[in-house]
Amino acid sequence: MRICIVGAGAIGGFLAVRLAAAGADVSVVIRGANLAAVRANGMKLIAEDGTETVQRLAASDRLADLGPQDAIVLGMKAHQVGEVADDVAAALGPQTTVVTTQNGVPWWYFLRYGGPHDGRRLESVDPGGRIAARIPAERVIGCIVYPACELAAPGVIRQIEGNRFPLGEPDGVDTPRIRALAELFRNAGFKTPVLADIRSEIWLKLWGNLSFNPISALTQATLAEICRHPPTRALAAAMMAEAQAIGEKLGVRFKISLEKRIAGAEAVGEHKTSMLQDVESGRALELQALVGSVLELGHITGTPTPAIEHVHALASLLAATLQARKGRLRIEPV
Repeated sequence: MRICIVGAGAIGGFLAVRLAAAGADVSVVIRGANLAAVRANGMKLIAEDGTETVQRLAASDRLADLGPQDAIVLGMKAHQVGEVADDVAAALGPQTTVVTTQNGVPWWYFLRYGGPHDGRRLESVDPGGRIAARIPAERVIGCIVYPACELAAPGVIRQIEGNRFPLGEPDGVDTPRIRALAELFRNAGFKTPVLADIRSEIWLKLWGNLSFNPISALTQATLAEICRHPPTRALAAAMMAEAQAIGEKLGVRFKISLEKRIAGAEAVGEHKTSMLQDVESGRALELQALVGSVLELGHITGTPTPAIEHVHALASLLAATLQARKGRLRIEPV
């Protein structure tokens, strides 16, 4: 199977090395120092146990250079998908699938959905319908990312923990193409169940991301610190309760309790969320996919979301301020 990973940073690089080692024909779309390093030395993965694997991969900063693909994996963050939508559309062959790995509510959430909201577009994650107009809904396979990885150096990926990548067709059908993709992932050592209800799994991860990410960005606190500070723990719980009400109106099944989800976040320990890392590095924040989208779903379902709205207001101002001043925010020892 020919697979191209567009945006092979930490998670995309992790997928690329493991899939290539399992025999897939893998190429990557990357830029700058990362591209130069991979072309010169291959892409290196340092596994959780310290084992190192290096794979030589076809690499370019242009998807068009890499030829026809059986699957294109979108490895970038949600707010960057629109930037590559034209390139992906131009690269689609007759049977090419597009695998989405973004956090938050995906742009295809109501596509192949069924029910009264079928086909509805979410402005928060697909402004103007740019992505949906270029990537047909029938090409999409959803993927949820649970591992934690980091780009240790150009061309070098370090796995922190985890190897679970559930897959699901948006309409829940068990298709030959998703079975083939899941088998390839499993051969690469990943835990890859095929889900009949991928949206409920999306909400399980989103449940924590929509609260802990913006709270951490605003407070510079780790997951453990947020959960052990009673006021912020209560705020996270209030946001999650509002989100649960939205999800349940949309038919989502939450298979664990809210308190168990918070306890799971606390157990991760002194971990900086991805949004806090972006604040510290001066990168754009995934605010719309993680929080703005939930507010939009709240409006659609007529669900009050005061806690989410307040945190979103503060976090969106922080994001705008950092962007306007081209700065970053980090607490340093005095």
